[in-house]
Amino acid sequence: MAVHLINPSDNSFGTAVITPRWLFVLAAATPASMGDPTLVDESLEQLDPDTIHAGDVIGISVHTGNALRGYEVGRLAHERGATVVYGGIHATLFPEEPFARGWADVVVKGDGDVAWGKVLLDIQAGCAGRIYEGGKLEGDQFLAARWDLMQPDKYMWASVQTIRGCPKHCSFCSVWRTDGQKPRQRTFESVIDEIVDLRRRGFRFIALADDNFYPVTLTDLRLAREQNNLERVESLLQTRNERFSLMEELAKLPKDMVFFTQITMESAEDPEYLDAMRRANIKGALVGVEAVTPEGLKAVYKDFNYSGDRLVQQLQTFRTHGLHVLGSFIFGLPTDKPSTFGATVELALKADVTFAQFVMMTPFPGTVDFGRWEKEQSLRPEMVQGTPITRYWLIPTAIRPKMFTPHPSMSSDDIRDRTQGVWDRFYEFGAIWKRSACTPTLRARLAFVLLSKLYRQMYAGTGISTDSARRKKANTSARWIARQTRKIFQAKPMPELKSPAWEPRPKGRPILTQLTTGTPVQPRG
Repeated sequence: MAVHLINPSDNSFGTAVITPRWLFVLAAATPASMGDPTLVDESLEQLDPDTIHAGDVIGISVHTGNALRGYEVGRLAHERGATVVYGGIHATLFPEEPFARGWADVVVKGDGDVAWGKVLLDIQAGCAGRIYEGGKLEGDQFLAARWDLMQPDKYMWASVQTIRGCPKHCSFCSVWRTDGQKPRQRTFESVIDEIVDLRRRGFRFIALADDNFYPVTLTDLRLAREQNNLERVESLLQTRNERFSLMEELAKLPKDMVFFTQITMESAEDPEYLDAMRRANIKGALVGVEAVTPEGLKAVYKDFNYSGDRLVQQLQTFRTHGLHVLGSFIFGLPTDKPSTFGATVELALKADVTFAQFVMMTPFPGTVDFGRWEKEQSLRPEMVQGTPITRYWLIPTAIRPKMFTPHPSMSSDDIRDRTQGVWDRFYEFGAIWKRSACTPTLRARLAFVLLSKLYRQMYAGTGISTDSARRKKANTSARWIARQTRKIFQAKPMPELKSPAWEPRPKGRPILTQLTTGTPVQPRG
């Protein structure tokens, strides 16, 4: 019984920016008695169906964006007599859909670190269930990835997860519902061990692939203290302290290492945390700006962000502390006007944002926005060739609308064209070259230019355009740029690098943190 793990994708570039971590984590979860699984990442190259044989087990993880391709892969595997297992965010939210559309034999909901091994053993024993509940595991149950199974010459950045869950509840995001609002973090020792393994293999660029690397804000601590909720104060402090302990250890790793992560805008108000990130060589972070007006922020339940000049100042704070920002902006909000597009790109340029992504409003399943939209559509459902628009991921890409919710003052084509124009303006060569001055060497500056062009081609050229010729040209261009960029990100392996000899953690004696700082304080007694 051969085991295959497949990451489905409509677009294959030959080289990928970041490793799809779940592939290598589930490889680690595969029982050793079954041998090493075959890993297929379709963002590199498409699956060869002839590699699948009767009796094999195929694991497919789907999110909303790749669900249709995932179901096609499931059909191909089923036709060859394989057992088909689905997991991932989308399967967690719609566990019956893979049975109806993807020829599923089994579906796993929630975390797969533990459930995947049980599924395989049950299939082997002939007693597999239909739906397995993977749940939300605690951090000490998260598995390190099997990086020995990776093709190291295909990826620019490796990925390590340190925490799951996000305490926020943004209306456009499903993370707080699928991964929970309670942060679940790995011990910093296990994180460092995995990063050392990657540096030994020649990876010095690591994405800390977390839902939110800044899980405890100063406001959280202040409110808990004002409410005299001592239990919550202690819990928040322990989470925060673990973050500082992790960053302290990251700072001890080889100085050529570069880390990137994802945080909320509120971290700009926590200079101690930002300084710790800088010392840890966390050079950049995706920051959800979303909108540049108070009305837009209120519309997405993100009114804890600033707008206007205050927003520019807050974004510049990150650069002051040595952190480069990949700003994420959303277009198509009900409050948007034609002038919003120009104002957004000008703000991004003025704030000295290093990278930016501009996405059109999409109601993703599991979000507040989706629930509201689905309820509205139930009164008069819109159909596209027999498929409800509220199941847009089942509509073939060639005819799938780029926007799904009607805007009060602009057409979908208008929003798409204006969004494309913003991408073009931010990533024109002159603007990229000016931003590349932040790099220390000519080689690094070249890498910056290539990565900027690659990012724009991968995420704007192939994702927004409805012109098939433009999409094909963008895909071809992205493949060429990706090959050249990958060479710049290569690093010499460090096989001699070793993990620290960790001291056992004392039981029942947590290290607390002062309320207003991140300084560890050992309890008395």
